[in-house]
Amino acid sequence: MIQTESTPNPNSLKFLSEKTISAIGTEEFQKEKSEGISNTFIKELLQFDGVELVLLSKNFLSVKKTEESSWNELKPMIISHLNHYFENNNEPILKESKKSVSSLNEDETVKKIIDVLDTKIRPAVARDGGDIKFKSFENGIVKVELQGSCSGCPSSLMTLKQGVQNLLKHYVKEVNSVEAI
Repeated sequence: MIQTESTPNPNSLKFLSEKTISAIGTEEFQKEKSEGISNTFIKELLQFDGVELVLLSKNFLSVKKTEESSWNELKPMIISHLNHYFENNNEPILKESKKSVSSLNEDETVKKIIDVLDTKIRPAVARDGGDIKFKSFENGIVKVELQGSCSGCPSSLMTLKQGVQNLLKHYVKEVNSVEAI
C-alpha cells in the first residue's frame, strides 16, 4: 500500500511504501537528464506531464512537479505506477550495484563531516522527502547538494544555514560555513 506525505516544498510529495524502493541508497533523476536513464520505471515516471524530478530512497519516492501541474491529477497516476510495479515485480526499483565513490585519501575532517551528515542531518531531510549529498570541503566551506523535495524548496536555504551549518559547525570545528551547489 502506498501512502503520501506532504513536504515543506508545495511542489513535492513523498510516496511511502512498505516495500523497498531502492536497495542502493538515495538517487535523484531529473526530467531534463532523462535520456541516459535505462530504468523503465523511472523513465516512464519522468514522462508523466508535470513530473520534473524523482528521488528514490529505501522506502519512499519523492516527486517534484512543475508549478502548473496539479497533485489532483499526478498523485493517482504516481500511486498507480508504483502499485503496478510492485504487483509485477518482487524486487526494488533500484537494485543494481552503484559505482562506489573512492574514499581513499579522505582526511579526518571530511570523515567527520560525512558522519554528521549521515547520522544527524540526512534522516531529517529524508523525512521531508529529500536528501543532502556531500560534495566538497575546502577552506572551511562545506559544499553540499540538496536533492528531491529540498531542491528548489522555499525553506531549504534557511534549513541549510540555520540547521545544517549550525550542526556541522557544532560537531566539526573546522567548518565555517555550508553552501549548496
